[in-house]
Order: sequence, then C-alpha cells, then structure tokens
Amino acid sequence: MTKIRENGVLRELPLELTVSWLQDKYAKEELTPQEVIASIVKRAADDAEMNLWITPPSMALIQPYLDGLAELNPADAPLWGVPFAIKDNIDLAGVPTTAGCEAYAYTPSEHAGVVERLIAAGAIPVGKTNLDQFATGLVGARSPYGDAHNALRPELISGGSSSGSAVAVARGQAAFSLGTDTAGSGRVPAALNRLVGYKPSLGAWPTKGVVPACASLDCVTVFAHSLDDALAVDSAARGLHGDDPWSRSVSRGASQLPQTLLLPDGPLGFYGPYAAEYEAAWERAVEQLKELKLPIAYVDVTMFSQAAAILYEGPWVAERWAALGSFIEANPGIAYPVTEQILRSGSAAEYDAASVFQAMHKLQRFKLEARKLLQGAVLVMPTCGGTWTREQVLADPIQTNREMGRYTNHCNLLDWCAVAVPAGDAAPLTPFGITLFGIAEEESLICGAAELILAGASAASEAASASEGASVSADSGASAAAAQATTLVAVCGLHMRGYPLEKQMLGCGARFIREDETAAKYSLVKLPTTPAKPGLVKQEQGGAAIALEVWEMPLEAFGGFAAAIPAPLGIGKVELRDGTEVPGFVCEAYAAAGAEDVTALGGWRQVVPL
Repeated sequence: MTKIRENGVLRELPLELTVSWLQDKYAKEELTPQEVIASIVKRAADDAEMNLWITPPSMALIQPYLDGLAELNPADAPLWGVPFAIKDNIDLAGVPTTAGCEAYAYTPSEHAGVVERLIAAGAIPVGKTNLDQFATGLVGARSPYGDAHNALRPELISGGSSSGSAVAVARGQAAFSLGTDTAGSGRVPAALNRLVGYKPSLGAWPTKGVVPACASLDCVTVFAHSLDDALAVDSAARGLHGDDPWSRSVSRGASQLPQTLLLPDGPLGFYGPYAAEYEAAWERAVEQLKELKLPIAYVDVTMFSQAAAILYEGPWVAERWAALGSFIEANPGIAYPVTEQILRSGSAAEYDAASVFQAMHKLQRFKLEARKLLQGAVLVMPTCGGTWTREQVLADPIQTNREMGRYTNHCNLLDWCAVAVPAGDAAPLTPFGITLFGIAEEESLICGAAELILAGASAASEAASASEGASVSADSGASAAAAQATTLVAVCGLHMRGYPLEKQMLGCGARFIREDETAAKYSLVKLPTTPAKPGLVKQEQGGAAIALEVWEMPLEAFGGFAAAIPAPLGIGKVELRDGTEVPGFVCEAYAAAGAEDVTALGGWRQVVPL
C-alpha cells in the first residue's frame, strides 16, 4: 500500500481522505497525487467484492489526468490533486456510461458539465461507480453489477441510487464523489455511510451529460466527509451552463443562521429492523437541536408527504418513461426486473395529459405553501427512518424502497435545497443522519445551520474524549472506556493500518487513535504461520519497547472480535510506555519457544514492511 512520507518516515494513507488534508500534504511535499492514486487503485482492488465500481480505478484510466496537473497552478486550482468518483449515469469522456445497464451503454466524447468544471479545478476522476439501475431506487440493491455493500456493515444496504459513490468515499477510494438526486439519492447513501451529502438547488449545478431519470427534478450532488469539502466542490461546480436547458443561476451566498428551525409536529414513523433505534436516535438529535439556542417551531409535515406521493404514486413517473421508454420497449427483459416494472408503470393509461396538468397544479399550490413556511427557516427531518439488510430488500424490493424515501421524496418537487449530515449512530456501526431543507434561494441557511450542528457535535465528541483521557489510569482505563461504550485496543501486527486485517478493525467500527509503544518489558516473536503473525510476550525481567497502534472499538463489537482470535494469540492487558494498561493482542508464552525472536527490530513494520 502507498505510504506518506513524514520526516523521512513512510506512513499509511488514512482511510478518510479530505481536501484539506491532501492539500496540506501536497504543500509540504510529503505526498504526491501519483502516490494517492496508486493507493486508491490498490484499495479498489481489495474491495472488489463490495461491488462499488462499474469502471474501477486503474492507472491507465487516471494517468492522463495526473499528467494534466502539470499544466495547472495549484494556487489557481482549488481541487488540485483531489481524487473523485463519478456515478455511472454521469459522463466522463472516453469511458462508457452504463447507467447500470450494459445494453444501454454509450461512450461519450465529452465530459458532463459538472465533471468538466471539477477537472478544470484540478480534481482527478478515478472511476465510474455502481448505482441502482437508471437511478431508479433508494436502496443500492437494484444493479446487475451486484448490490453495493454498506461501508460499515456489509450485510446492510448502502442506500441508492448513488450507492457506489457514497461507499467509495467512505472506504477511502475518493475524497469526494458525484451522485445524482431525484428523490433522495444524494442524501440516503450519505446517511447510511456516515457522510455529508449536499444537494444544491435545482439547476444550480449543470445536468448536461447526465442520463435523465426525471429531467425536471434531477440534481447532481456531492458526497464528502465534511461540509467544508462538499462546499469546496460546490464552489467549483455551481453556475449557469449555456448548453444546459435546465441550468439556472442560483447563488449560495455566505453561510448564515436561519431565523427558525422547523421540526415535525408529532411523532414520526420509523421502519426496518432498527426502527426503535432510529426513533431513539431522532429523539436524541432533537434534544441536541434544542441546545443550539435557535428558535424552534413545529410544523405539520402532511403536506410534504402529499407532495412526495406525486413522484411515484402519480403521473410524474411518466417522465421516467418519457426518457427511457423507447429503450425498454426495444429491449424487453434487458433491464433489472424491478427497475423495468417501475419504468413501465409510467406508461399506464391513467397518466394522460390531463392527469399531468392536475398534478402540476396541485404541486404548484404545495410549492407556494412550502415557500411561505420555510422563508427564513430551515426544516430538519431524519434522512432515513430506518434501514434494511440487503436480503430484506431483495425479498421485498418495492415496499422497502418506498419506506427509504419517506423523508426525502418531497424535496425536489418543492424546489428545495438540502444537506444530509451525520447525527451519531442508531446502533453500533449503524449511522443515523438528519437532513436540513431550505428553499432554493436560501442555501446559505442550510449551510449555516449545518455548520452550527456539526460544530456542536464535534465539541461534544472532543469533550467526551478529553473526559475519558483525563480519567485513564492503570486501574481505571478500561472502565472509563466502557463508560463511553467503547474500549481501547492495542494492536501490534496484521491489524495495524495498511495490513490485511485492518479490515477487521474497520468492520467492527474501530477507529485509529494514535501510534504508541509498550513499556520496555516485552519481547516480539515471529510466529511460523501463513501469513506470519506477531506474538507479544511480557517478560518478568528485561524486554524492550515494541511499537504498536492504539485503536478505539465499540464494546458491543469487542466481545465477538476477541472471541474470534485464534490461539496462541489472545486479548490481554498490554502495558504502554506511560504505565497505563489497555486491552490488546498478546501471545501465550509457550508459542515463543519455537518462534523467531524479532524484538531487536522494535515493531512489526520493521519485521514485515509494507
């Protein structure tokens, strides 16, 4: 795996890639875009079974864009060297656009409008991501290329239709990615993979070069780890496009706080196997919103549900048929079965011209009422009311997908902007998120409110970490971590960053905390296994300090993780150089007798370099 050069020492590329981090490393000449791309290509290959890509990252695809950086001055290119992924219904010149259907594929001669702007800003396209076919779905399980796995819990859905785009960012294969959003596809995957999903106002970003789902409602969107990154992309992508009939001039403006936060009046509905946990997470989020000291008002959300019904339970579904009906008619049975069923529903005789105009007039009244309601305000709702396992969605694809859009479908119909942000976890490794909605001309308000909410969450997290750190001692460190529902874990070999079993740590929801070393009381042996494994043995006398990493893992995942460790390894207390003890990998003493002693090398990275 590619490493970062820091003071002459090679270290691993972090899983969370951000614009600011990359720019800092480039400026200090501690990292090059070529090294970043090499790591991304390796990561994509390692995660191939997760079905994230249709055209995966490769040096052959990306090298021309790396070469093109030489022609750009980083000072004039705000996204210089930043890798991004592209949903495969958005054109990248010379690369097939499939929209999730191989028979539909074509190879464009030019970039989509938004892609062209990002490349001009220095960003590097790395590949085309998987999606719910023809962007029809919110679950990420409607693709003949395989259903994209959730970045944190592979058995759960990733969210759609921009499934691969979200997971690629969450898995460190892009710093940001492009999705599209007609009914929530730029927001649901963000919530399910612990990301920020920014959906600008209709027409604010060009949709030229995007396969239409509902052309009058389609938006290009961005997934990122932070709001700052999402807005950096927005600054490069936004603006009127002279060749795009849906483009319009919509200014975002400087972030500012809304006059009022609007919350749903009365209880909301939740669904899926984690319905109770999602409801509790929403209640916690509401309490945190109240602490922001912004005025709060409660509103009836029935109108939003009625507006949302127009999209899939009314004649608007005919717009999908208008875009793709001729292809489906000419190629019966080619499309993914549930996708074809949905598309064909748009050809129903009941959706005649009169029904379309009736729906338009009804929607126009909703828009007026919604505009009056949200003027100067931001509406906050759950991004999703639950989630599902991939198996549950495949068994009931229509109803599960309908539920996922419960709090998203109304947005574009009402001409709103939106940003989805993380709001803690509903259950271990099961993220919960909220979405902030505003009217098209007031994107500055959703940004200001989101910044305030995320700053509050960050401050609370830092306070909790500081409290934990202050209370850690040799006798009480583990109990302090338990009070936070996590535990520190010391790892000294294959579970460290960059090694094959790092995936197990990430799969358990663990996060890297710091590099450290043991007290000078340990020996390190190289066990004769395939692959070779380290054995850390505490000595009664002598010994040395051994380099290791300290991670933090949810307690609910820790038991199963520890139980799966094969003998002669196990979890015991590891004494660190500052005298504290944390749970960590140790080895039974008998195994050291027949193993190679590598203590003098000081750590596993020197024994088995990457």
